[in-house]
Amino acid sequence: MMVLVSYDVSTVAKEGRTRLRKVAKECQNYGQRVQNSVFEIDVDYSTFLKVKDKLLKLINEKEDSLRFYYLGKNWKNRVEHYGAKETYDPEGVIII
Repeated sequence: MMVLVSYDVSTVAKEGRTRLRKVAKECQNYGQRVQNSVFEIDVDYSTFLKVKDKLLKLINEKEDSLRFYYLGKNWKNRVEHYGAKETYDPEGVIII
């Protein structure tokens, strides 16, 4: 399933900057950054629940926000991309 994860972490205090780095790193472990604070994560449901739990434990709900957009299996029909930063296919071939 494809999930779009977006977050806004308060960076006024040092602890916020640390949370921001941890949230970004956790998202990078499972998905592709498509905007500064937006990631596309293409995982099975049980893996997504683990990722969601980890992210919720990292943020401060009084200062930060975290959003999940469930695009499902037919996500290709729901995403349009225009402009810079060429898009990618997470289900395609990956060459390392």
